[in-house]
Amino acid sequence: MSQQMSDVTSDDKLWAGLSYFFWLFAILALLMEDKKNRPFIRAHAAQALAAGIAMTLIASVVAAPTCGIGAIVYLIMWFWAYKAYQGELITIPVVTDFVKNQGWA
Repeated sequence: MSQQMSDVTSDDKLWAGLSYFFWLFAILALLMEDKKNRPFIRAHAAQALAAGIAMTLIASVVAAPTCGIGAIVYLIMWFWAYKAYQGELITIPVVTDFVKNQGWA
């Protein structure tokens, strides 16, 4: 599910982890030249943005009939943020393939 990547700095890990928590960091990472040229940051920022949009759609559909319990799906984003901060590349089943096929990562 995840793999290690070499040549990853602590700044890369921080930006990748924060991208899963706050979409603004993902958007900024994809717009800033020095950040988007780093493969680790670019991969996580694109995945975080795509996964965040997908999670918002899923949570809104699931949370309504379950009286908000469906919003627990956001906890998985915390796990992905932790893995990114540990320096691992995460493979999110549908999202990772979509992001790679679009050429975003």
